Amino acid sequence: MSDVWLIVLTLAVGFVTGTLAGAFGVGGAVISNPGVRALGASPLEAVGSTLPSIIPSSITGSIRYARAGLIRPRVVLVTGGAGAAASIGGAIVADQVPGDGHLLMLVVAGLMGFTALRMLRSPSAAEQTGVEHLPPTVLDERWWKLGVIGVIAGALSGLLGIGGGILMVPLFTMWLRLDVKQAIGTSLACVGFLAIPGTITHSILGHVRWLYAIPLALGAIPGAWLGARITIGAKEHTVRLVVGVLLAAIAVVYGAIELIALVRSTG
Repeated sequence: MSDVWLIVLTLAVGFVTGTLAGAFGVGGAVISNPGVRALGASPLEAVGSTLPSIIPSSITGSIRYARAGLIRPRVVLVTGGAGAAASIGGAIVADQVPGDGHLLMLVVAGLMGFTALRMLRSPSAAEQTGVEHLPPTVLDERWWKLGVIGVIAGALSGLLGIGGGILMVPLFTMWLRLDVKQAIGTSLACVGFLAIPGTITHSILGHVRWLYAIPLALGAIPGAWLGARITIGAKEHTVRLVVGVLLAAIAVVYGAIELIALVRSTG
C-alpha cells in the first residue's frame, strides 16, 4: 500500500476514532488500535501511535461537553492528575509484556467486553429516577475514589494505548453515581490528561509511528466534535444501549483476531 493511501485510510480511522471518543468518552482507541493494526502497524506501534490522537479529540469533545455543563471539574483534576502519573509506568511496562504485543491487544478486547456488559446491564441512577441530571448532593466525589480510578485508568492508558475511558465511564456511573452523559463528558476530559505522558514515554521508547499518529490526530478533531454533538442531544438510555452494543461487537471481533494471531506467533 502506498503512503498516500495509508494516510487517507488512517485519516478515516481517525475520524471514526474521534466520533467514538466524542460520543462515548472512551478515547477512541478501541477503534484506532485495531484500525491501524489492519493497516499494517505492529501491536506495539498500534499501542503507541494511537495515544497522540486522543489528545486533540479530548480537547475538541470536552469543549462541547463543557458548554453543556456535563463536565465535573473536581473529578477531572484529581482523576486526570493521578492517571497522568500512572500512565508513565504503564507505558514503560508495555515493552516487558510477553506475546509480541498480542496479549496487550487481548486485554483491550477483554476491557471492551467488560464495559459493554456493565453498560447494558446496569442502569444509571438517572435512569432509575427518570431524570437526566441528578442534584450534586447525590454524587460521590471523594478524592480517594477519584485517585483510585485515575491510577487504574492511567496505567491501562499507558500500557494498552487506550484513553482509559472504557473503565472510567462505567466506574463514574457505578461508583460516583454520575449520569451517563456527565460520565462521558468528564471521562473525555480526563483521557487527554492521561494520554500526554503516555505519548511522550511511548515516543521515547520508539513505539510511535508518526505516519499513523499524525493522520489519526487530524481526523479525530472533527470526529470528536460530531460525536459530542450527537450524544448531548440523545436520550441517556439510547446512549447507554448504543455504547454497550458497539463495544460488545468490537470486543468479540477484535479478541478473536488477536487470539488467532497470538496462537500463530507461539506455534
